[in-house]
Amino acid sequence: MAPTGRAALLAALGSLPVGIWEPGWTGLLAVNAPLAVACACDYALAAPVRTLGLTRSGDTSVRLGDTADVTLTVTNPSRRPLRARLRDAWPPSSWTPGTETEASRHRLTIPAGERRRVTTRLRPTRRGDRQADRVTVRSYGPLGLFTRQGTHKVPWTVRVLPPFTSRKHLPSKLARLRELDGRTSVLTRGEGTEFDSLRAYVPGDDTRSIDWRATARQSEVAVRTWRPERDRHILLVLDTGRTSAGRVGDAPRLDASMDAALLLAALASRAGDRVDLLAYDRRVRALVQGRTAGDLLPSLVNAMATLEPELVETDARSLTAAALRTAPRRSLIVLLTTLDATPVEEGLLPVLSRLTQRHTVLLASVADPHVASMARGRGDVDAVYEAAAAAQAHTERDRTAEQLRRRGVTVVDATPEELAPALADAYLALKSAGRL
Repeated sequence: MAPTGRAALLAALGSLPVGIWEPGWTGLLAVNAPLAVACACDYALAAPVRTLGLTRSGDTSVRLGDTADVTLTVTNPSRRPLRARLRDAWPPSSWTPGTETEASRHRLTIPAGERRRVTTRLRPTRRGDRQADRVTVRSYGPLGLFTRQGTHKVPWTVRVLPPFTSRKHLPSKLARLRELDGRTSVLTRGEGTEFDSLRAYVPGDDTRSIDWRATARQSEVAVRTWRPERDRHILLVLDTGRTSAGRVGDAPRLDASMDAALLLAALASRAGDRVDLLAYDRRVRALVQGRTAGDLLPSLVNAMATLEPELVETDARSLTAAALRTAPRRSLIVLLTTLDATPVEEGLLPVLSRLTQRHTVLLASVADPHVASMARGRGDVDAVYEAAAAAQAHTERDRTAEQLRRRGVTVVDATPEELAPALADAYLALKSAGRL
């Protein structure tokens, strides 16, 4: 079969190298002049790389698990056409494993004085900011024998936001909220409820809700209905200390806590309550205050995007002081932290009274579903020992939770998939009971 393309050219020019060096000789042993001339011409006809103009456009944020498109515009100002391969380098966590090569490499052909666009599709696997690295361009001559190569810095940042997977629970929680918000009357009354309306008495209504003055003015018994007060203050406190770094499934505990906080914030803002966020371990890692309902969720996801667990022990005393400064008036303080015995008993319990004497406190913790599966194991000796260890861990968490409840704290302990809806239900229960 006759050679074609570059192989045919090399066969015609000869396959000897451009030069061979032998020790002791004062020059080249042999030179293939036609091949040397062809390589020199090919190099000279390759478009220069250093003078290329590169600019970026495209997405600046993306939810974890979704894709982001970043477009690179390449301008060829030279008088020679550009035939090139381009590599748009990003951090490894910008793609799912095994897809980087295909996603980051592009072929380009740009006539002299024109421009072309290439799009790099990112699919990040971690939260945080992903910053573009270098753009490497390899320009080929028309024969493909020699190339010019250079790199360019073209800055761009894509912020990877929390995925907010629990938003699927929001419609059902909003329906429950509408029942509590006076659209469907409720007969509960507490310090967090206000008078809503009068309606006719039906058997089973609490007789303490009868409005005797209104009853005297009409021919039927009237009862008062109440609705939860609006404009309550809620402070979400994310513990970003070492216990939040423990992985449950494929993600740290901190990620499950953030997802639960987002669902609660979305629900509370629809209820007319004000929501703030404090992320703390030994210092403030993030603070979101005074946002309107429309701006709340974007502010929260942006603040959470760059949060990472810190491998330090959380200072419960300073965390409590920071929470009191952020919430000077009566509020619902939601602590998203651990239920492990040592951090709670040695850190939180000694300072908890400073919070409970002024605020309503709700503690939410991420439970490991693997512990529950271990507790059911009975197949062999190892499984029995694992079941005993799981039962002991479960008993310790129950004991810690009971200590918190005796001090007036509402405790939610659930797996990552169940934590967000369970926390939203606890908020609705407090609201319906008039404790906010």
